[in-house]
Amino acid sequence: MSKLKLHPDRFFDPNPAVRKIAREIYNTIKSMPIVSPHGHVDPSIFAENKPFPNPTQLFLIPDHYIYRMLYSQGLATIEELGIPDVNGNVYESDPKKIWKIFASNYYLFNGTPSGVWLDYEFSKVFGIKEKLNEKNAFKIYDQLQAKINSKSFLPRTLFDKFNIEALTTTDAAYDNLEHHKSIKDSGWKGKIVPCFRPDGVTDLSNPKWKENLVLLEKSVGYKITNYKKFVHALEERREFFKSMGATSTDHGVFSPYTHELTLKKAESIFQNALKNKSTGEDAKLFTAHMLMEMARMSIDDGLTMQIHPGSYRNHNEIIYNKFGLDKGCDIPMQTEFTFNLKELLNKYGNNKNLTVIIFTLDETAYSRELAPLAGHYPAMKLGPAWWFHDSIEGMTRYRQMVTETAGFYNTVGFNDDTRAFVSIPARHDVARRVDSNFLAGLVAKHIISKNEALLLAKELTYNLVKKAYKL
Repeated sequence: MSKLKLHPDRFFDPNPAVRKIAREIYNTIKSMPIVSPHGHVDPSIFAENKPFPNPTQLFLIPDHYIYRMLYSQGLATIEELGIPDVNGNVYESDPKKIWKIFASNYYLFNGTPSGVWLDYEFSKVFGIKEKLNEKNAFKIYDQLQAKINSKSFLPRTLFDKFNIEALTTTDAAYDNLEHHKSIKDSGWKGKIVPCFRPDGVTDLSNPKWKENLVLLEKSVGYKITNYKKFVHALEERREFFKSMGATSTDHGVFSPYTHELTLKKAESIFQNALKNKSTGEDAKLFTAHMLMEMARMSIDDGLTMQIHPGSYRNHNEIIYNKFGLDKGCDIPMQTEFTFNLKELLNKYGNNKNLTVIIFTLDETAYSRELAPLAGHYPAMKLGPAWWFHDSIEGMTRYRQMVTETAGFYNTVGFNDDTRAFVSIPARHDVARRVDSNFLAGLVAKHIISKNEALLLAKELTYNLVKKAYKL
């Protein structure tokens, strides 16, 4: 039996001088409340507050980090892992069979962020004492099942246990936010707020753009026959989201290209889209223009704006066509920011009423472009190391590459960007440990004092994210 025991000094520098300081810093922030400003946890689990069905549904089905690894090794098809296709069909419905595949190959996650998070979840959240493997797969499955069947592991109870102060979901512009309303009406005090994500109607290259536009029309109660009505509808929906507690918008774009069109040109492109005559160039220009419009709207209504480009979405077309979005097939790509953001930043970047947070999957842009831009424009802040880089080494590289140019205060703390609810405390714990270790290194080199490091640790853990996202 391989015991599962987390070392108290995990992720800290082996140099005893740095490790000692890192431990001291971490102990001052480890119990601070979690603010999760950007993620994809389904709000229905809190609205319904029902027991999670089984360990497979809890750990594996919502987490494409896990099943992309199994798929990459040829160990199981997406069908065999129980992932529903685009029509909702499930080809393997036996959760224990799926769990056995996962457990038998748990060793694949050694050294990865997923392995670190899963070990924390099993050990700290569920009290599992053994490392998961093929032999103990069903034993641990049954232990987990017994836990999640109890009242102590209901979603709202875990939310409170995790000490989550605020959690933001990600919601389409036309979403009626019924689950958020149910949460509010229930009287439960957990703070779960929506985030306005209009990509489905602002990206003309989306195959479902017309369908999404119909949904937007239903949400506002009138036909959207021209560009002016389209903009008005988005402004109405933003106001509705704000009334439901939203503090931010989110824009997942192929490129960070920004460009303001004339009203005549925007109308022409919109009319082409209504007639199914959009070109690739139309879609590119319209997205660039809508980023400008969203910045303008954010100045008007105060919603923090997030832009995250640099992902080649759905690279595996076979998987996308059968199973749809977010199935572990998105790949980072090289991204340019200096020229692409120039128009937006020149028009709005000097306005202190705007906060625009830029994320990237292209690490090469951190020190070359993003840190200098955030280190100058008052409106721009850097999102944290994210997605493929929200790892021990990825977060360390991020701090190394941006701090000297942008400082700490032009960053916005950490976000977990997760669909897997029970991984939230694990992910935030990694971030707190990495930041503690980075700050300890600066203290050991006499770049900052220990008192300054202790203050910065609290800023990076809690204060900066609350300020940037107005939570």
